[in-house]
Amino acid sequence: MPSALALAILLFGGFITVFDLFVVNVAIPTIQRDLEADFADIGFVIAGYELAFGVLLIAGGRLGDIHGRRRLFVLGMLGFALTSFLCGVAPDANALIGARFLQGATAALLFPQVYALLRVLYDDAERRRAFGLLGMTLGLAAIAGQVLGGLIVESDLLGLGWRAVFLINLPIGAIAAVLARTIPESQAPDAIAVDWPGFGLATAGLVLLLLPLLEGSNAGWPAWIWGSFAASALLLAAFIRWERHAGTQGGHPAIDLGLFRNAGFSIGAVVVLLIYSTATSLFMCFALLVQSGFGLTPFEAGTLFAPASVGFVAASLLAPRLVARWGHLVIAGGALIYAAGIVWLIAAATTLVNRTDVDVLLPALVLFGFGQGLSMTPLLNLVIGFVEERHAGMAAGFISTMQQVGGAFGVAIVGIFFVDILGRQTGTAAMDASRYAEAFAGAMLYNVIVLVVAAVLIAWISARSVSGRQG
Repeated sequence: MPSALALAILLFGGFITVFDLFVVNVAIPTIQRDLEADFADIGFVIAGYELAFGVLLIAGGRLGDIHGRRRLFVLGMLGFALTSFLCGVAPDANALIGARFLQGATAALLFPQVYALLRVLYDDAERRRAFGLLGMTLGLAAIAGQVLGGLIVESDLLGLGWRAVFLINLPIGAIAAVLARTIPESQAPDAIAVDWPGFGLATAGLVLLLLPLLEGSNAGWPAWIWGSFAASALLLAAFIRWERHAGTQGGHPAIDLGLFRNAGFSIGAVVVLLIYSTATSLFMCFALLVQSGFGLTPFEAGTLFAPASVGFVAASLLAPRLVARWGHLVIAGGALIYAAGIVWLIAAATTLVNRTDVDVLLPALVLFGFGQGLSMTPLLNLVIGFVEERHAGMAAGFISTMQQVGGAFGVAIVGIFFVDILGRQTGTAAMDASRYAEAFAGAMLYNVIVLVVAAVLIAWISARSVSGRQG
């Protein structure tokens, strides 16, 4: 049985990857001003991390199976610390984007080892406790990323400003990597090889799809944008063709395309992509609204975010019992509550006059956080439940990828609307609040529509789940 210190280090590995996803949200307005970055730049700062993290998650898991999960955990932690340093010293937006992409790639090495080691190092009873602690840790990381991140930025430690939220990872990550020696090593005797051509095609195709979505609105949709879309389509088609070839020739594809013969899993994967496309984009636009629009400090913005995270954690704890009693339609209800919270937030934001009134946003923030937890937490179990147990690991890896890729593309798509509406009118700083509120409201309509569609699809696959059990 691993020591308490080993468990703490594993939990910290999960904490730091989620913390750095949320800490950037509250730092984004400060980064934008300091680096004179446009919306496409800050969109890439967030989406680049999520895209690299998501696409390479499966590869990271397989590398751990082959070369040792503790070894990859240590390499991932050291890589995360180093790339955090590169983020912290980035001289301009392009350098920060590149460093964030690398940081996401190292997170993809680190994070899968946490799940794998908790699964193989503990017996059933201790495993449930360990995963319960992990869930709580990830929830706390989301809250800390916003509140503590805001405090770090506002405190301007050593005159570093926003850079401190990245540079603090360097000593902490190095210490964690050293202490990781207390974690027992673990490998899989029947480990699956990494499909590097497949991962390369998928990454290139998704980057070429993300790039025009982020840059198109700022650039006026020039010809190269459409060339990028075409190249993306060709690369993603080549990816599917390669995966099919690898599967039929006895290779080890990145994803078994046979999983998608199950309609419940296929539609469920789309639902995961849709719902997770709403989360990061909402926090990013909200950070710009309250900081750039209403003039809140980073710490004030972080504490304003916190109630949503509290609602999320509370719903996550309740969700398993509610689903056990009322069925998977609870998840569809959660998506609708999430949508209602956003509608309420839009209505409240567009009626605000100045920063002293921002407390009226709190009930809406709690409601959408609760809806998030009620829909997101049990959704993954529902979707993975459609596949056979022997494919559960691959299905879980793919669904985790959909979570991160969905977040990246949500930022890109919502950004199109946000930038377009914000750019329609110009004026003095006194008009910033109304301008940003209008841009926020217009951009969030995408989220509301997506969540209603997701709720309908969840209801459909829930019915399939019930009929499958009865059959």
